Amino acid sequence: MAVVKGLILTVLLVMLIGSAMAVIYVKYHTRLMFIEIQKQEAALDQFEVEWGQLQLELTTLTEENQLELLARDKLKLVVPQRDKIIYIKP
Repeated sequence: MAVVKGLILTVLLVMLIGSAMAVIYVKYHTRLMFIEIQKQEAALDQFEVEWGQLQLELTTLTEENQLELLARDKLKLVVPQRDKIIYIKP
């Protein structure tokens, strides 16, 4: 009877240690995944900032094109030739 109790106790101890190792492994893996998620979120934030800047640039370029068309059509303005431009140094 004592041998059976010792055997059961040994099996339970091995199961307890195995369970503890599994908990440690899962916790470690979870932390690695959390770190990866944080990196991806930081990259996403950077891409969103870049997207906003590109949208602003697109809007600016579109407005400049509209202004140029308005100046050409309604005001009859033209871009001067390269040799007619005079640069003034400050």
